[in-house]
Amino acid sequence: MLARVLASAGLAVALGACAAEPATQAKPAACVAPGAWYTLDGSAPHPAPASEILDTAADSQVVLLGEQHDAPDHHRWQLHTLAALYAQRPDMVIGFETFPRRVQPVLDRWIAGELDAAQFFDQTEWREVWNYPPELYLPLFEFARIHRIPIFAMNIERELTREIGAKGWDAVPDARKEGLSRPALPSPAYLDALYQIYRQHPMAGKTKDQAVSRDDPAFGRFVESQTTWDRAMAEAIVQQRANSRDGSPPLVVGIAGSGHLRNGFGIAHQLRDLGVTRIATLLPVEAPGDCSTLVAGFANAVFALPPGHAVPPPRPRLGVQLTQRENTVEIVDVMKDSLAASMDLRAGDAIVSMAGSPVTGLDMVIRAVRTQPPGTWLPITLKRGGETLERVIKFPPAKPK
Repeated sequence: MLARVLASAGLAVALGACAAEPATQAKPAACVAPGAWYTLDGSAPHPAPASEILDTAADSQVVLLGEQHDAPDHHRWQLHTLAALYAQRPDMVIGFETFPRRVQPVLDRWIAGELDAAQFFDQTEWREVWNYPPELYLPLFEFARIHRIPIFAMNIERELTREIGAKGWDAVPDARKEGLSRPALPSPAYLDALYQIYRQHPMAGKTKDQAVSRDDPAFGRFVESQTTWDRAMAEAIVQQRANSRDGSPPLVVGIAGSGHLRNGFGIAHQLRDLGVTRIATLLPVEAPGDCSTLVAGFANAVFALPPGHAVPPPRPRLGVQLTQRENTVEIVDVMKDSLAASMDLRAGDAIVSMAGSPVTGLDMVIRAVRTQPPGTWLPITLKRGGETLERVIKFPPAKPK
C-alpha cells in the first residue's frame, strides 16, 4: 500500500519490475505475438492453445490475474479471461485489490442488484480509496453482477500499511491489524526487487541521493509494509476458499496489480505459506515482449496484447508525497527536480485551493493533477505556518511524437 500512496502522489512506483535493463541488451524482435497465449516453462515463451491454458487454470485452487491499473487493454483481457473461466467453473468468486475489507457489505449489495453504478462507486469511496478511472473496472463489476458471481475485497486500510511502514510490524497494536497474521519472509529475489524500489524514491529520513543500506531499519519497515499488503490479499483469498458451497471450495480468482504477482514473489508466496499450492498466475504483456524477463517462474502463462494500446500516455506528475488529516491535505515530501520543487512547494505545506476551488480531500488534488492538460498552468494556494502563499504549477508541454 505504501507503493500505492507514492504512486498516487506522483512518484511512479512500478512494483515487481524495478531492475533496469542493461543499456546494451537489445529486445528480441518477436518474442511474443499479439493475440496468443504463451507458457513460460523453459528458456523462451512457447505458444500454447487458449484451451490448454484455461483448462489448467480452471483446475487450480486459485487463479491470479494481473494488470497495470490504468491500462485499458489489461482490463479487457481480464474480462475475456474471466468469462472463459466462468464457462468451466461457475462456482467462481472474484476478489479485487481495489477494495478494502470494510466495504464488503457494499459489494454484496451490488451483486444483489440493489445499487446502480453511481451508488456503487460512491459507497465504496472509489475516488478516495482507488481513484483510477472507474470505467476501466466497471465491465468487470457488471460481469460479476449479471452472473451473480460473489465478489470480495482483498485489500486493507491504507493507514495500516502506512503505519507499519513508519513504525514496523511489531510496533503496531494487534487490534489495528485487521486480524492479519505475520507475513512470511520475502524470498531473496523479492527482497532485491523491493530494495531497488526503496532506493530509487525519497522516503522519510532519506534524500534521493543518499545511499541506502539493506540494513537500514527504514528499509526493513518498508519490506514489512509491502509483505503485509501481499499477506492481506492472500488471507482474503484463503478465507473465500473456506466458504465452500455444496461441500467443495469455489474457484477463487484474485485481480491485482501485476507487481504483486510477477515471479511468484507477492501474493503467491504468501498463499503457499498458508497452504495453497495449486495457483495459476496469468499476466498480460505487450508484444513483442522481452525474452530476458519472460522466463520460467515469471508467471504460469502470459497473453500478448497488441503494442501501443496497453499503456496510456504518462500522466502529469507533481512530485510530492501527500497525506490527509481530516479535511486538510498536507505535503509530506517533495521530490528533487520535480515540478513541486521548482515552484518552491515544501514538506509541511497545506494545500488550501487549486484553480480557485477549495481543497477538501486527497482525491481532489490527485484528480486535478492527473487531468491537467500538458502546457497549462494550475494556480494553487498554500498555507505555510501562519502565511498564505500563491503558487502556479506550470505543466510542461507534451513531447513531440
